[in-house]
Amino acid sequence: MNAADLRLPVDVPSTALFTDRYELTMLQGALRSGTAHRRSVFEVFTRRLPEGRRYGVVAGTGRVLDAVENFRFDSGVLEFLADRKIVDEATLGWLADYRFRGDIWGYPEGEVYFPGSPVMRVEGTFAEAVLLETVILSILNHDSAVAAAASRMSVAAGERPLIEMGARRTHELAAVAAARAAFVGGFTSTSDLAAGFRYNIPTVGTSAHAFTLLHDSERDAFRAQVDSLGEGTTLLVDTYDVAEAVAMAVEIAGPGLGAVRIDSGDLLLLAHRVRRQLDELGAKDTKIIVTSDLDEYAIASLAAAPVDAYGVGTQLVTGSGHPTCSMVYKLVARADEDGADAPLRPVAKKSMGGKASVGGRKWAARRPDACGVAEAEVVGTGEVPAELVDRQLLVQLVRGGQVVAREPLSAARDRHAQARAALPMSATQLSRGEPVLPTEYL
Repeated sequence: MNAADLRLPVDVPSTALFTDRYELTMLQGALRSGTAHRRSVFEVFTRRLPEGRRYGVVAGTGRVLDAVENFRFDSGVLEFLADRKIVDEATLGWLADYRFRGDIWGYPEGEVYFPGSPVMRVEGTFAEAVLLETVILSILNHDSAVAAAASRMSVAAGERPLIEMGARRTHELAAVAAARAAFVGGFTSTSDLAAGFRYNIPTVGTSAHAFTLLHDSERDAFRAQVDSLGEGTTLLVDTYDVAEAVAMAVEIAGPGLGAVRIDSGDLLLLAHRVRRQLDELGAKDTKIIVTSDLDEYAIASLAAAPVDAYGVGTQLVTGSGHPTCSMVYKLVARADEDGADAPLRPVAKKSMGGKASVGGRKWAARRPDACGVAEAEVVGTGEVPAELVDRQLLVQLVRGGQVVAREPLSAARDRHAQARAALPMSATQLSRGEPVLPTEYL
């Protein structure tokens, strides 16, 4: 069984309290006013990309689907709400039977997005859809930020593999989500075992400096590791003197030594010196792995170095300077009366300060140029033009409350590589710039 199919719950009774209090007070007010059951459409989008970024990456969709399924107000949750007098008895009674029974559409996980892209669309009654706002934004904002950073690092790394190593730099549950998002963005493995268990991501890791310092000598430490893990292991060579450690590593493990890891110092200079030394010692197939506060720019600077793999932690799990995507969840259409067939009318926030929204239930498509390269993100509310019908981006994720689009994580990873490759070449430049595609509204 693929571990991704287990849909393991987080260590709380449900996901229902992963929300802000005002979601429940709005619900209570709508139940009292008689507007709670009006058909409504909410959309997730961002008004802008983080400064300098050329595209965004949709990640966390699979986790959103799990969260929606687990969004239940069980007895413990209801007791908490009652004890704190957060909502009244009538609202508690309504929440006791809560199940999301609406529809969710969205960009499939791994797809790229741009300002205004309707990344996710949630349709149902106001009461059932408004409650999902916070948990959906929490997941998408975090995971998409990490995936975007991972994608840029993947571009910088080229064909060289990337190892996610950020578990110790963030919250323990965020670390699992970050490893998942990094895999979508192009990383090949993780150091985090929980991520490996939950999402079937390959895990790697051998030893830290503490293992070397534990032993009476570096030689003893290397010998113990090779005896335990075999000659194909990765030995950490920068605890004391790198050149001495490399010579000792090959002496102990032989020319079949799997890899050496460098975690400090001038990585560019050291990588060249270590490669030359390994080759001279006959360890021509021994790989060099570098770590030490890498980001996409540091990785790019090592493109000409004899490096075989990169390990990235802090900068990855914090979105490489942009830990959120600033996605919002806005009501864009609603009915004037109850009923699943009640006609919708557009609604929009009109605001100064750049916080206005565009009303109407939207579709989105990506228009290619004559060479098949994407040239615009087209977003509309009316009929889809015939030439764009087959290029629509939103797919149905939930139908009538039932998840209909769960997929292996590898599918999202492959989709992202394909979506990124279909963008103009300037999308992968690390220099600052505007979104690589304009958003056109019809």
